[in-house]
Amino acid sequence: MKHTYNISGMTCDGCRSSVHKSLSELENIEKVTVNLEQEEATINMSSHVSIEILQNALPEKFTIAKKKEKKKIPDVAFEEKKSKSEQLYPLFLIFGYILVSSVLMNINPWETNAFMLDFMGLFYIIFSFFKILDVKGFAMSFQMYDPLAKVIPKYAFVYPFIELSLGLLFLFEYKIRFALFATLVILGITTVGVIKSLLDKKTIKCACLGSVLNLPMTKATFIENSIMILMAIYMLVTLY
Repeated sequence: MKHTYNISGMTCDGCRSSVHKSLSELENIEKVTVNLEQEEATINMSSHVSIEILQNALPEKFTIAKKKEKKKIPDVAFEEKKSKSEQLYPLFLIFGYILVSSVLMNINPWETNAFMLDFMGLFYIIFSFFKILDVKGFAMSFQMYDPLAKVIPKYAFVYPFIELSLGLLFLFEYKIRFALFATLVILGITTVGVIKSLLDKKTIKCACLGSVLNLPMTKATFIENSIMILMAIYMLVTLY
């Protein structure tokens, strides 16, 4: 017999592998197919295995539930998968809010350096907020591509608070030189991981907005980090 279940909590290929391994080891389970994009698992059983047993076999991060049949709506055409631009809409929207807010804060009189400091500060504050909403979920995704987080897993759990601290330093214009160098280091390391993931064409969820929003790893992630790095370099050159 074959059953399909919804699996919530998966954020990367590592999660998919963990779910597959945990379910495959159960008695009476013949075959398990886990789909990360659709967040579901199809299980072939020799005899029925209860949902409670399946849930207990999974790590606490994941929740399994019987997939509900979707009612078919006649004469209505729709796309099963969103385009990348639609998936990245939240990222573009937040980026736009940060840009407009930074401009309005410094438009009269216009100060380029102050604009950049406010932009970088708001960037860190807002992005750290989404990461802190689910630090554990963020850390699991971040460790999939950040080189330092792979070597030192605890770094992934601390990273959102590092971003928050840097954001406050930029907004209050305190220890700017330190904040700029820190930006070059941490975003430089992350960007290396992003580039490698893109070149390897791995299916990884971007951790830039934590695990709250389901965003794919794309060139937008690279561009977002590059803008911050270029701003940091510009500020270091002009201010010091």
